[in-house]
Amino acid sequence: MKRILVIGGAGFIGFHLIDRLIAEGKLVRVLDRVPVDLRPGWMDSPQVEYLVGDFVDHSAIDVAVRDIDVAYHLVSTTIPATSNVDPIFDVQSNLIGTLSFLKAAVEAGVKKVIFVSSGGTVYGKPISVPIKETDPTDPICSYGITKLAIEKYLAMFELLYGLGFMVFRLANPFGERQRPGAQGAIAAFMHKVAKRSPIEIWGDGSVVRDYIYIHDVVDALIRGAEYEGASRIFNVGSGEGRSLNEIVEVLRLVTGRPVECVYKESRPLDVPKSVLDVSLVKQELGWNPEIGFSNGLAKTWRWFKDNSNV
Repeated sequence: MKRILVIGGAGFIGFHLIDRLIAEGKLVRVLDRVPVDLRPGWMDSPQVEYLVGDFVDHSAIDVAVRDIDVAYHLVSTTIPATSNVDPIFDVQSNLIGTLSFLKAAVEAGVKKVIFVSSGGTVYGKPISVPIKETDPTDPICSYGITKLAIEKYLAMFELLYGLGFMVFRLANPFGERQRPGAQGAIAAFMHKVAKRSPIEIWGDGSVVRDYIYIHDVVDALIRGAEYEGASRIFNVGSGEGRSLNEIVEVLRLVTGRPVECVYKESRPLDVPKSVLDVSLVKQELGWNPEIGFSNGLAKTWRWFKDNSNV
């Protein structure tokens, strides 16, 4: 039995994905840079082979792709808010690194690459909402430009070398184990609430985004490994939009704590409204988000309290 490779498996999405793969009896190889003392609990599983290495290290990638059927590409070295500060680093670490990985995957006989892209940035300012996969892509930050470029190279590698691929353009995932210092308003807000500190909001709080609970994200990723249809790019989100102010109100209800907000000047990279049309992934993969926003937020808060002494 060949293994499934998860590049970036020790991250937020990877942690939950590997949990699910283990539960389904899969053999998993993980490539990540996390040192020994920070490795997740599934490191003790006999189904997991953990390789400590850097995504941009050719030798590490060459070893990681051996005897692999399906590879999940979850790595990103940047986040939207800071990617424009050094777009050269963004391209070198993410785009060039991905091209080296794809070349190694072809040479090793990998059958399919599943790439986690960004439904929140590759479209830029949408012409209509909800956003369909066929709508124009006009990203306004380096993060989104690089994600879109990777999507295009995946299509090229399939055309030239027969390397299968799928792209999941995620909305804003949230859930247990999401680090407050990483990408994601939910974790950042919860961290502030736990510390009883004010939440900082860019703009007047009217910015609307699509939020999706992590377990529903993983379900889509798992289904993608078995999908054999013609579609290649899928939006994955709740299909519903919520403003930052609405999130604050739900947080007050879920946590039972007062939430103070400090409003700052809006940022040019913040698109006013971004909500994904998820009809294609429902139709093709038989997928539906099962965990509602309030329920997912409550689950996340319970985990946060249990693991943060707050």
